[in-house]
Amino acid sequence: MDWDKLRIFHAVADAGSLTHAGDTLHLSQSAVSRQVRALEESLNTTLFHRHARGLILTEQGELLFDATRAMTKRLDAASARIRDSEEEVFGELRITTTIGFGSLWLAPRLSRLYDKYPDLNINLMLDERVLDLPMREADVAIRMKEPSQADLVRKRLMSVRMRLYASRDYLTTHDIPETMEDLPEHRLICQNVNSEQVSAGATLVRELMSYDLPNVLTVNNYFGCLQAVRNGLGIGVLPDYIAIDDAELVRVLPEVESNAVPVFLAFPEELRQSKRISAFRDFVLEQIGEQKKRAQMVDNE
Repeated sequence: MDWDKLRIFHAVADAGSLTHAGDTLHLSQSAVSRQVRALEESLNTTLFHRHARGLILTEQGELLFDATRAMTKRLDAASARIRDSEEEVFGELRITTTIGFGSLWLAPRLSRLYDKYPDLNINLMLDERVLDLPMREADVAIRMKEPSQADLVRKRLMSVRMRLYASRDYLTTHDIPETMEDLPEHRLICQNVNSEQVSAGATLVRELMSYDLPNVLTVNNYFGCLQAVRNGLGIGVLPDYIAIDDAELVRVLPEVESNAVPVFLAFPEELRQSKRISAFRDFVLEQIGEQKKRAQMVDNE
């Protein structure tokens, strides 16, 4: 098949309009229409249903659009690799991670990455949904479990545990719980067990709920839980990486914690030589190393 015709077909399918596709491609509507019609004739099939409100893909058109979309993403990846200079780090880097880790750990540190690479443009996508890296939905991911997709380079970064924390101000006006039996005297702040989260966190919350707690505040992400804890609403279930950098958080019931949750960095094999990926990986590892040193200093005090 003629790639130029496929390129035009892809633009029309993406825009749903000959006119809008023509504007994107800098071609006239009639030129776009001729190319699409020629492609349909070469394939001996109809790719679009045409009506007054625009164009809708036929079943055959959907199949072809899936193929051109995958080809476009592969070309984008190849283009990104080509643009990566041997010495400089620049261009767009699309990072996907969870809402909690992205908003509470990664985003506050990005100024240090920008200081080092001012020409880097970061698109930070915070979502509990696992994006498809081989299909180029993102360039690099940080996830709370080992990725299962093939053709990914992966590196284990650290382990995270969910633990119980309260603010210093809260503990000046409330008794510090000494055993689990004291927990019902406090409001528990946690993620709803039915919200998207790592299974270790949900398991810990279910265990805590077994103590018939009369007052519970549930939030659908750890950012909300942290804000509630900071403002003295009660005792919260939070990832341990938050408390290392927050002197206002105090761990309570230190014997209570979730199982360890592995944290992985992953990216497509085809981006192994990308300077942007390498810069981001090295930055994350450096930040984790610094945090581990701070944690050891706190433990030794």
